Amino acid sequence: MLRRLPFSLTRAAALTLGAGLAASGALFVGVSHLEYDNLALSFSQRADQRVATVRQGLHDAVEVVTVTNQLFALGAPVTRGQFEDFTTPLLLRHPFIKAFNYHRIVLDADRAAVEAELQRVVPGAVIHEERGGRQVPAARRPSYSIVDYLVPMGGNEPAFGFDAATRPQINAAVARAHAEHRAAATPLFRLVQDTGPQPSFQVILPVYDARGRLTGDTAVVVRAQELVSMALAGAGLLDDGQIVMSVYAGARPDPADLVFTTSATGTRPQRELLGSWIAPEHEAYIARTLDVAGRPWLVEVGTRPRPFASDHLASLAMLAGGILLTLMTTAWVQASGARARRVQQLVRKRTADLKRTNRRLVDDMVARERTEKALQQSEQRFRQLVSMSSDWYWEQDKQFRFTMVTGGFSEKAGILVEHLLGKTRWEFIPSLGDSEHGRTHIAQVRDFQPFNDFEYQLQDDTGQTRWFLVNGQPMFDELGQFAGYRGTGSDITERKLTEQRVHHVAQHDALTGLPNRSLLQDRLGQAVAYATRSGNPMWVMLIDLDRFKFVNDSMGHKAGDVLLMTVAARLRSSLRDADTVARLSGDEFVVIVSETGDQQLTPDIVGRVMNAVAQPVMLGTKEFFVTCSIGVSVFPSESTAADTLIEHADIAMYRAKKLGRNNFQFYTPAMNEESLERVRIESALRNAVERNEFVLYYQPQLDMKTGKICGMEALIRWQHPELGMVPPSRFIGIAEETGMIVAIGAWVLRTACAQNKAWQDAGFDKLRVAVNLSARQFGAADLIENLAAVLRDTGLEPKYLEIELTESLFMSDITPAVDLLHRMKALGVNLSIDDFGTGYSSLSYLSRFPIDVLKIDRSFVADITRDANDEAIVTSIIALAHNLKLAVIAEGVETGEQLDYLRRHGCDEMQGYYFSRPLPATEFEQLLVEGRGLAPGEVIVQEEAVSAI
Repeated sequence: MLRRLPFSLTRAAALTLGAGLAASGALFVGVSHLEYDNLALSFSQRADQRVATVRQGLHDAVEVVTVTNQLFALGAPVTRGQFEDFTTPLLLRHPFIKAFNYHRIVLDADRAAVEAELQRVVPGAVIHEERGGRQVPAARRPSYSIVDYLVPMGGNEPAFGFDAATRPQINAAVARAHAEHRAAATPLFRLVQDTGPQPSFQVILPVYDARGRLTGDTAVVVRAQELVSMALAGAGLLDDGQIVMSVYAGARPDPADLVFTTSATGTRPQRELLGSWIAPEHEAYIARTLDVAGRPWLVEVGTRPRPFASDHLASLAMLAGGILLTLMTTAWVQASGARARRVQQLVRKRTADLKRTNRRLVDDMVARERTEKALQQSEQRFRQLVSMSSDWYWEQDKQFRFTMVTGGFSEKAGILVEHLLGKTRWEFIPSLGDSEHGRTHIAQVRDFQPFNDFEYQLQDDTGQTRWFLVNGQPMFDELGQFAGYRGTGSDITERKLTEQRVHHVAQHDALTGLPNRSLLQDRLGQAVAYATRSGNPMWVMLIDLDRFKFVNDSMGHKAGDVLLMTVAARLRSSLRDADTVARLSGDEFVVIVSETGDQQLTPDIVGRVMNAVAQPVMLGTKEFFVTCSIGVSVFPSESTAADTLIEHADIAMYRAKKLGRNNFQFYTPAMNEESLERVRIESALRNAVERNEFVLYYQPQLDMKTGKICGMEALIRWQHPELGMVPPSRFIGIAEETGMIVAIGAWVLRTACAQNKAWQDAGFDKLRVAVNLSARQFGAADLIENLAAVLRDTGLEPKYLEIELTESLFMSDITPAVDLLHRMKALGVNLSIDDFGTGYSSLSYLSRFPIDVLKIDRSFVADITRDANDEAIVTSIIALAHNLKLAVIAEGVETGEQLDYLRRHGCDEMQGYYFSRPLPATEFEQLLVEGRGLAPGEVIVQEEAVSAI
């Protein structure tokens, strides 16, 4: 019977087994680290892409409310229709937006009127609030911040008229936006129109009036979950099941602030145990905090746990192969040793050195084979990862010439690799050395420094402009000598185009496409710097359309928008490409022109601009002629500093309008004094009626046949406590422009009627009092009612009141003017046309007016004894009036020769300094007491006459 000898492992076999297992394990761990590095790189790119997508979606919400707020920043009132037309396209473009709101601040005193306006939009709507989970009428408080404009209305009706001031989240956001002058976001809260809890927030931007007072705010209501999910879905980032992502509307991962998550449990995934032991420093999780209009948002991104083998097939295969090879080598060593012991038992010591040498040689060969195989597999995996990534990999030699570009560069960049190999980056892009940014990069590379996020642009092989971003690290050999560069690159063209679009929207007017106020300041600074550096002058022209309000009122705001776009195009075409044309606000434009060596600045440039604007414009089926008034300020100038150019151009433009419009004026220091005078007069004028500072003077009107006083004209004077007696020429124009003429005219009408009635009651002859009617009063809807009320309250018979009108009041639209004059005539008052002959009336129109009196303007009367043309005009006016059965009054009669001429030609009445200047009520009454007048045929010789005011 044979006995089996016990198996014993030789020392050489044991060493081979141990060394092989140890090497296999070390190589397994090393390759696993490389695999974890590749996983980390891939996760970082995917996580950054998701964070950037969420950031862009939130930024879109802030950008939308900023663009919407510009609609109110233009200064002109915004209607509901304009608000809806402007925001509806934005709703289609950004479906995550629940609604656009305009919160208007309403005083309690205006509550009834505002609620009536709300009910015209939505029947039964009132200002309401939420109390106990129910919507009830808002409690009385000094003011409310109501949802006044709401788009879309469908599905959001409960929010219409809601008092947003009852929401502390909205109040805090408005206060922060007002303090920081930028958009502010609210925390998550339930909307009043939501029946269930839905995470929503608002982005708010204040709205101010022309005086800088807060009148409300514009807000965008955003569904937080829809915003994040739509942004990720739009970028195709919801299909990756390995990525776990959570978004919180706060700085901490509070479950109450959770907006969006792809995790079923809402918690971070845990790593597998084996991976934690091999690479404890590897972390497949990032957290980023985003700033959303002043509020932090937290974005967490992680990966779901996967079986270790699914991501580490190469390292496991290498480990299995190493173990198998170790076992085979160990068996071979064991067999060789056994055979050697049997054969060479006597010479063991002599061959020991040879066997140890053989074993070391075998170990080296096995290790080299394993290492080479591992390197080949690692390079193959790297190339596969690069080809799947959006980036590419590149290498340069020590002369900075490209030696390799991988990762599908030709397809991703649109440039053949052959065009790049063998060249440096600055040889391939010669313009790189023309910019400071490029020169800095070249110097950095030549100093062997690493660089990150270097951006540059070039044209691809099809001629399209592309933007690239590259990162690079220098390489050094084992002796520390520079060996070249290697790095990655990516195409960022889409990102740069998006940035350019956002930049363009922020600095250009949405209607005309011209630079807005922000870009205008930048261009103005550049022009001033160029003028200072070159010594050549520059002009700033402020252009204001003369009849723009008439177009808006008669044709509507859409026609006004068409006119503004047409004028903007004409301004651009009438100037050089280097000149700047910007829209300041409303119908005001600013032009900046600089003088160059071959093109000097002359007034012809301003004339060319005026001619371009004055061309006819077709608005619908009507042709309009719109002129402009232009003010010009010059730099450098002793009277104009760089920071006051627009202000001084505005002062000069106002001067051009005052001189009759459709002209231009260059700024002078005297205009500033006139502007300050206007401000002083306007400020004091606002309180003049309440302080009883106005007084009426009366100038008698005499019958040319009897010589007796038959009437009087009421003329206003301003008795200011500091300025003294202010003549009408200093304040009437300002009162017309500011609208204060309505209150002043009403006071004049009532005071003149009351004074005339008082004189009649005192027993004096019943005289006719003439009162001038301003354009603002003539255009008022309640004119007839006010006239009737004054006559009723004062008790004056209508036939003793004469309303004086200028031709320009009713020449713009004859038909409604004729109707209004007939209604005035129906009250029983007399109507006269003042300053006849200086306007543009047609004789055919004059026959349609129910006029009683024509007043010959003083400009014709002044020269009737010296100028044949004026004689002919006056004679014709008298004959025309008598043919139309009208009376004629001549103004400004100052000499006996003028009186004699008018009497001989049949003029009915006269007024002027020849008989009396305008008198205060007490002196006029004394004139009536004395019974003064002109005897028939009387001529009083005066050496000098003073012009009437």
